[in-house]
Amino acid sequence: MPATPSASATPPTPGVELAALLADRELGLRALTGAGERAPAVAVHAVHASEMADPSPYLLGGELLLTAGAQLEADADAYVARLVAAGAAALGFGVAPVYEEVPPELAAACARHGLPLLEVPPRTPFTAVARTVWRLMAEARTRELRRVTEAQQSLAAAAARPDPVPALLRRLAATLGGHATLLPAGGQDPGRDAGRDAGRDAGQDPGRDAGRRTGQGTGEGTGPAATRHAGRDLPPEAAGALAALLTRVGAPGGPATATDAAAGWQLTAYPLGGEGQVLGVAVPDRTPGDHAITAIAAVLLTLLTTHRPAGTEAGALTRLLLGGSPAEALGPGPWHVVHARGTGDPQALAAALGTVLVDARGEEVRLLAEREPGPLPGWRLGVSAPAGPEALAGAEAQARRALRRAEAARAPLARHTAGGMDALLDPAEALTHARKLLAPLAPEQVRTLRAWLAHHGSWDRTAAALGVHRNTVRQRVARCTALLGRDLDDPDTRMELWFALRTLDRQDNSPVT
Repeated sequence: MPATPSASATPPTPGVELAALLADRELGLRALTGAGERAPAVAVHAVHASEMADPSPYLLGGELLLTAGAQLEADADAYVARLVAAGAAALGFGVAPVYEEVPPELAAACARHGLPLLEVPPRTPFTAVARTVWRLMAEARTRELRRVTEAQQSLAAAAARPDPVPALLRRLAATLGGHATLLPAGGQDPGRDAGRDAGRDAGQDPGRDAGRRTGQGTGEGTGPAATRHAGRDLPPEAAGALAALLTRVGAPGGPATATDAAAGWQLTAYPLGGEGQVLGVAVPDRTPGDHAITAIAAVLLTLLTTHRPAGTEAGALTRLLLGGSPAEALGPGPWHVVHARGTGDPQALAAALGTVLVDARGEEVRLLAEREPGPLPGWRLGVSAPAGPEALAGAEAQARRALRRAEAARAPLARHTAGGMDALLDPAEALTHARKLLAPLAPEQVRTLRAWLAHHGSWDRTAAALGVHRNTVRQRVARCTALLGRDLDDPDTRMELWFALRTLDRQDNSPVT
């Protein structure tokens, strides 16, 4: 089961909204295009000044590009189109050094392509714009860090209350300004049917019906294993979508996290500790610190709710020490032997895997767990195939070899498979999935992604293999990220894309290089 999200994560640096730059009177910037409803929603994550005729290979996306137009092409439309394709957030044009005013054809091109265009007055140096962006980003990051710190304190205080679980959910929902749901192990959120049924119930208020069915706003459900809810009521569509995420993440072998959006709400589900419990949150607007705050709550909820099977497993260990065989001491299983290497606390690792059978005396941590492990932050794991008590010796060898493979591939987890990963996949289904996954990419982007993955994300080695500049590789990979809608820094995503590329290459009889 996937692990609880790491609570040590700090929020990413928020971008600076164009509206904040336009409001700075010292800069004196003036919006020529994109100053309408879109301007406040455009976030600047970096500033880059360039007088190149084509600066797009040097952009990573999200930049405010500053230029005086020293090498502005006659075809302003092509210039702007390349900036938009590279993901530039806005264009700032400095008047006076080269042009007395912003060229009308440039303004028209920006308007056509939807790229905000700012006029930088002669008195404002480009460095002043850059410093203002960095200052505003630092202030925003400080605010988010303070918010996360205060949230950590308030969540810890809630966890110390006599009713810690509902108090913690209420505090989390209030801090995020949204809704929180805790689905127990093996539970099924009745809100899953709320969105579907509300539309069928003629003469009923769908929002009221969804709130009644899911227990939203009640703080807790009924019974010891009831689904708990706290915070704002969700529209039926959002309630149904969140329930579907909870069910998906809580299922055996479910993803580490899952996200969705419905009815204007941003939805996320996190597994808790590996026992099938799932935390779901819904917010109207997601901010950079939300994930760190939710991760803190997830760790606290895991500590409060995870079943600690010390009685059963300690009894099994006692029987084994007193002369019993593994088959007599342990249940029938199946069991998973895990070899782990990392910098975390072995006892915390054991708790995340739902076991107390852990040996941390050597260089590697060895564990025996009934539940199939998933990737865990701060650890590299090798997992055996499921085995009965009589086959644990062979399973340990499998786990040891799997850990070696994980270390060689720098993967968070490797599992033992008798015939390799390919033996577990239906070729036709794998090919269909690969084509669908990579469909948004052009052939050149597929070629770049293949080389980048083959060189373990090295910009320099990928650029050398493709015969292009390293910044071109960065721009193409950033574009692949946007088109695929996936986080290419996630090892699970990289692994899935690599298998997809291998599947396509086998279809074309051309090996991946």
